[in-house]
Amino acid sequence: MSALTTEPQFLLFPFGQTGQHLCLRGGLDLTDRHDFGLFCDDNKDWRIERSAHGELVIEMPTKGSTGARNALLTAFLTMWALREGSGIAFDSSAGFELPNGAMRSPDAAWVRKSQLVALTDEQKQEFLPLVPEVIFELRSSSDRLKALQDKMLEWQSVGVRLGVLLDPQERQMHLYRPGQAPQLLSNPTTLGCSPELPNFTLDTGALFDAGL
Repeated sequence: MSALTTEPQFLLFPFGQTGQHLCLRGGLDLTDRHDFGLFCDDNKDWRIERSAHGELVIEMPTKGSTGARNALLTAFLTMWALREGSGIAFDSSAGFELPNGAMRSPDAAWVRKSQLVALTDEQKQEFLPLVPEVIFELRSSSDRLKALQDKMLEWQSVGVRLGVLLDPQERQMHLYRPGQAPQLLSNPTTLGCSPELPNFTLDTGALFDAGL
C-alpha cells in the first residue's frame, strides 16, 4: 500500500501594483518561529519583518537608487569587517530574532564572532536569535521618517550599541546609542564609527551620491 503525501495548500493574495502575490499556506501560526520561517521561505521575493506585537511588515523589492546605495553600504562594511576580523557583516537579507519577540532585518549589520560561537549549527541556518552590535537603516524615497525613527528606538531598546539611520533625501544621519538621545548630523561627508567599529569610517558623501 503506497504512502499518501499531502502537498501544502496555498492561498494567494494580490500585493503591490506589479501583479505579484503573497502565498499563505493553511494552518500557519505566524507568531511561531518555525511557521514564520516557512511563510518567509514561501515569499522569498518580499522583505518581511515581524513587530514585537506580532504584526507583519511586508516591503516591495528595493528600487534602483536605494538598491545601489544599499550595495555600497554593504560593501563598505564588509570590506572593513574582513580586514578587522573580529566580526561578520550582514546584508539586508539577514533576519534577527530580538528579545522583544520582533524579527527585524536591517539594511546592514555587524555581529561579533563571539556572539555567533554561542549558537548551534541549526540556529545559524535560521533567523539569528541575537542582537547585532551595530546596525544601519537606509531611508528610501517611499519610507516615512517617523516609522524609521521608531524602528531605530526599538533597536536601541534591545541593546544595539550603535544604530545609524541614513537619510539620503535630506542628506542627514541619525545616530542611536544606549542611554543617549538620538544625534542628528546634517550633510556629513564621512562618519567615524569608533569605538563600536574601530577605525571604520563610512564615506557618507559617496553613499548619498550613489543614487541613480
